[in-house]
Amino acid sequence: MAADHYLKPDWPAPANVRAFVTRRADGNSKGPYSAFNLADHVGDDPAAVAANRAQLQQELNLPNAPQWLEQIHSDKAVEARSDGKILTADASFTGDKGIVCTVLTADCLPLLVCNRDGSEVSAIHAGWKGLTGGVIRATIEAMQSSPEDLLVWLGPAIGPEAFECGVDVLEAAFESAMSESHAEAISRCFIPHSKKPLHFLADIYALGRAELAELGITEVFGGDRCTVSEEGEFFSYRRDGDTGRMASLIWFE
Repeated sequence: MAADHYLKPDWPAPANVRAFVTRRADGNSKGPYSAFNLADHVGDDPAAVAANRAQLQQELNLPNAPQWLEQIHSDKAVEARSDGKILTADASFTGDKGIVCTVLTADCLPLLVCNRDGSEVSAIHAGWKGLTGGVIRATIEAMQSSPEDLLVWLGPAIGPEAFECGVDVLEAAFESAMSESHAEAISRCFIPHSKKPLHFLADIYALGRAELAELGITEVFGGDRCTVSEEGEFFSYRRDGDTGRMASLIWFE
């Protein structure tokens, strides 16, 4: 396996759980998609994307093709399959071994989830619309494991110093609050912009943690990277516009 392509979560997952996030280095794509772009919807050469996906399958020795999703910033979570069909959703989950849950991101928050005995996993794509729309909650509720039995790793996303947003994001976040304590946690995720009225710096990692805590999940790891500032490591839509996507994958053996 080419180590330069992959970031491995640092979390106490069971030994049979496999989880990775791709880096952007050393793939087949050119131009703004250079180099290890896994997305087929961003304008990249289809042949390059196919080559990157084949490389991914070989280097990680995947037990099945990933469950690719047509992501639409929704709250929809689907059961992952191994039939190669693309499903329209923003998260997938499985209780079957060898099924590879996968999401694509380039600033949005990827969450990888497993239970303590390594018998259920999920992958979640959460931009601000998905976060405030309930995609994390919908996925956790669709899983068979109880929230207190789950571990979550927060993959590379836009950092708190780079995520500038308007009042619409703030209002949507507060509208999604499940309780008064959740609303208080949300309030700490937004800092007024020092130079732009009615603009804020938002912490997408803290928003994710606040929702996970409200759902009863306390074992949360990761959340310390920035796709915008780490240009050599990650794709960033906010930084570059036309760009590729990283894949976050999880399965169990």
